[in-house]
Amino acid sequence: MTDGRKSLLITGCSSGIGYDVAHGMAARGWRVLAACRKEADCERLEGEGLESLVLDYEDQSGIGDAAREALSRTDGKLDAVFNNGAYAVPGLLEDLPTDALRANFEANFFGHHELTRCLLPAFRRQGHGRILMNSSVLGFFALPWRGSYNSTKFAVEGWADTLRRELRSTGIRVILIEPGPITSSIRQNSIPHYERWIDAPSSARADEYRKRLEPRLYSESAKPDPFELPASAVTRCVAHALTHPNPRPRYRITVPTKFIYIAKRFMTTRMADRFMSRS
Repeated sequence: MTDGRKSLLITGCSSGIGYDVAHGMAARGWRVLAACRKEADCERLEGEGLESLVLDYEDQSGIGDAAREALSRTDGKLDAVFNNGAYAVPGLLEDLPTDALRANFEANFFGHHELTRCLLPAFRRQGHGRILMNSSVLGFFALPWRGSYNSTKFAVEGWADTLRRELRSTGIRVILIEPGPITSSIRQNSIPHYERWIDAPSSARADEYRKRLEPRLYSESAKPDPFELPASAVTRCVAHALTHPNPRPRYRITVPTKFIYIAKRFMTTRMADRFMSRS
């Protein structure tokens, strides 16, 4: 049943950005449906006072069920969705099995597409809606060792730009959230995917995995990235994107994201390649 509050479905709420946005928007008076892949995480969030439901982007039939559940709970009048859930598969592209890339796209891209398509008819009927897509600085500037994640986020950027133009004048807004380094569990959460898919000892660059990537992945005392911000920085931008009468098409968050966006406009591709080789 509806209760008069604006309603928002958020995916990937078990930790990090999704968790902070869910609590932050609830504190701002929104009715939040906080989705997680696992039932145990949903129960934990409900114990914290949030409404929750199971949504796994890699389960196509389950996505439709979750969309119908969200619309049923809000009497068919959901105001917004924040497609946030995603994970990384660290490693070099030459060592990345194609099935790993397919699985990553399923979670980071195809699931977003399916959920949005399920919700768009309701947005059209009510004449408004906001579709927020959690992209990344890696959606417009590729970094080595992150090829799978880069690729999915570049796809999200192109998809969102297209949908925004296709929905022009409908009252439905499509908005990209582009964080840089944000405090979250994405590094730790990527370990099972790395261990499943990457055969580092057999790589032509096995020494680099051992000396560069794995210490960063497995160290419990790894230092925060330069200019890293807490997830609340994303929540503030999401709140603006959801409430401002004329939200920006893109919200670039953290100093590195803003710097790279500007620098990319002045750097040639070769300059960018040289810059990354020295980093």
